[in-house]
Amino acid sequence: MDRRRGFTLPELVFTLALAAGLLAWGLPNFREARLNAARTREVNQFLQAVYLARSEAIKRNGVVSLCPSLDAASCAPAGTPWEQGWILFVNSDRDSPAERDPGEELLRAYARWTDGHIEANRGTLSFRPFGQMGVTATFAFCDQRGPPAARAVIISQTGRPRVSDRSASGGLLKCI
Repeated sequence: MDRRRGFTLPELVFTLALAAGLLAWGLPNFREARLNAARTREVNQFLQAVYLARSEAIKRNGVVSLCPSLDAASCAPAGTPWEQGWILFVNSDRDSPAERDPGEELLRAYARWTDGHIEANRGTLSFRPFGQMGVTATFAFCDQRGPPAARAVIISQTGRPRVSDRSASGGLLKCI
C-alpha cells in the first residue's frame, strides 16, 4: 500500500488563509502595544529624572536642574524640544534659566526620543533643597496617534510630579 505524506491543496490554502487572517487581526494590536511601550518608557524616564532631581537637591542642599540637551553634556539653546534628550545636573550658581557651566556636575543624561514629541511649557526645571520648584510645569508626551493617546507629566509648585491623560485644567492634551 502506497501512502504519501503531505498536505492537499485545500488544506494548505485553508491554513494559509487562517494564518493571514490572524496576522491581519493581531498586527494593529502589536503596533498599539509598541507605541504604548515607547511612550511609557519616555514618561517613566522623565519621572525618574524629576524624582532624582528633587532628591539630589535635598541631599546636596543645592539646586539641581533639568534642561533639554543636544549633546548629552550641555543645555541646548532656548526653544529646543525636550525629545532631543535632556540632562540633569547640579546647578551650583543657581542661574535661571538653568545653564550647565564648566565645573557643574552632570548627574545623568537621557537619550533622544525618536518615536514622538514632547510639548512643554517650561524650557528648564530647577529643584531647590527645600522641596519647591517654584512654578508648575506640564510635559505632554505625544506620538503619531495624537492627543487621545498622549500622556502628561504635571509637576506641582512643590515639585511633585503626576502622570495624567488630561491637561492640568482637565482638557485634552495639546500635541502639535
